[in-house]
Amino acid sequence: MAEQSLSRRGFLAASGLAVGAGLAMPRSVFGANDRLRVGMIGTGDRGGALMHEIGRLRASHNVEVVAVCDVWRPNREGAAARVEKLFDKKPFQTTRFGDVLTRDDVDAVVIATPDFGHTPIMIEALKAGKDVYVEKPMSLTIEEATEALDLAREHDRVVQAGTQRRSEGRWKAARAFIATGVLGHVSRISAANCFNQPRWARNFDNCKEEDVDWDAYLFNRPKVPFDPKLLRRWHLYRMCTNGISGLWMAHLIDAAHLAMGARYPNSAVALGGIYLWKDGREHTDVFHALLDYPEGFLFNWCMGLTNSAGSHYTIHGQYGTLDMERATYSGDGVESGQRIEAGALEAVPNEDHMANWLECVRDRRRPNGDIEFGHQHAVATIMAAHALDTGQRMRYDPEQRRMFAG
Repeated sequence: MAEQSLSRRGFLAASGLAVGAGLAMPRSVFGANDRLRVGMIGTGDRGGALMHEIGRLRASHNVEVVAVCDVWRPNREGAAARVEKLFDKKPFQTTRFGDVLTRDDVDAVVIATPDFGHTPIMIEALKAGKDVYVEKPMSLTIEEATEALDLAREHDRVVQAGTQRRSEGRWKAARAFIATGVLGHVSRISAANCFNQPRWARNFDNCKEEDVDWDAYLFNRPKVPFDPKLLRRWHLYRMCTNGISGLWMAHLIDAAHLAMGARYPNSAVALGGIYLWKDGREHTDVFHALLDYPEGFLFNWCMGLTNSAGSHYTIHGQYGTLDMERATYSGDGVESGQRIEAGALEAVPNEDHMANWLECVRDRRRPNGDIEFGHQHAVATIMAAHALDTGQRMRYDPEQRRMFAG
């Protein structure tokens, strides 16, 4: 079937946003007794987990879920039943995210769709005046990431990206420790994630065409016939995600940005292939990226879905090495001429990432995973994905906000 891209009018229709329709005016000030009202867009595994996090905060943060949106009926109806149990009232249900954005009883939305929906839905939410919690990767294109960042600032919206390490104490402790200069100049960060269980192999036997609003699912994608694998195993396909770079590296590169106070890479290269899982996937099962930073360090990250060696994350300084899996450091003083004793990072309390967002929605501060940082991790992961796809080194100009080969 020939691919057919949606026009703007088609995009609006598939999303449930009527052409020319007026949008609900958001509340811009929240009093101490005002309840925050949240709409869930995407209610699968991740969306369900985030919904339960909101449920835990129901009393302490005076919040409730009032709407659920999912294109697949079992997900949507299951989420609605859980919301009723958590909040003692039935939520509004829909397959079209625009139906949530036009409601005046929705103050903010949580976006936990497959990757291709994150930023396009966020852009419409920001235009509608909603605050946003958006799962990672924040974007699959630099242009959309930049549009969303500009809209958030223009409309004074609170956006939290779902990169939870921003709220973890160990990463804040690492940043403070590195800033003391004890490690000397940090020139390299090395990270890897390895597992070989097919977590992506979700059953799709019960995913029937009559239960899916397929046009809503493909709202900004090429029009293709119904295929349950594109819904249940979307992680494997190019039309849905940019692969391991966005799915996993987003967390690890964002942590490097936090620890090092870095913003955007100078350049990125990548290699990878399908070496083991011959399961119809269009993305690699082994991926290795190198990113060079103007702050003077190289970030290297590898992921293998072909081996169960686990994870490591080490930060290499002139005088010692910081192991973030153990939150400990050791010295290399004999050769460097400066000795540091081995030790552990100072304990810093974790914050609740969802609670941080809700608190910032109420008092209008910028949250831990602010959209500025989401833009930065999106640029890095997009550069790495394009480097793999093109076989070229990708570069980024932060002034022009554009990526190019070179």
